[in-house]
Amino acid sequence: MTEQKTHKRSNRFTGESIMLTREEAKKHDAILYYEYMAAEEDKKLGWGGSKLWDKVRANLNWFRENNADAYMVLLD
Repeated sequence: MTEQKTHKRSNRFTGESIMLTREEAKKHDAILYYEYMAAEEDKKLGWGGSKLWDKVRANLNWFRENNADAYMVLLD
């Protein structure tokens, strides 16, 4: 059984929306969270210094591989 797409997420720049599964919504939220935290840490370490960028990239890669349509709408 496939999980239903019941979680709406929107592109923060374009406003375009797409429905996601619970797992996808969690990964999307994690991308935004880690992106913010990494940017804050970079203020102290210098651009790209935060290890949290690895978590951002890992979740972005997951979206590219598992839901390319959502990636294109929300994250590209």
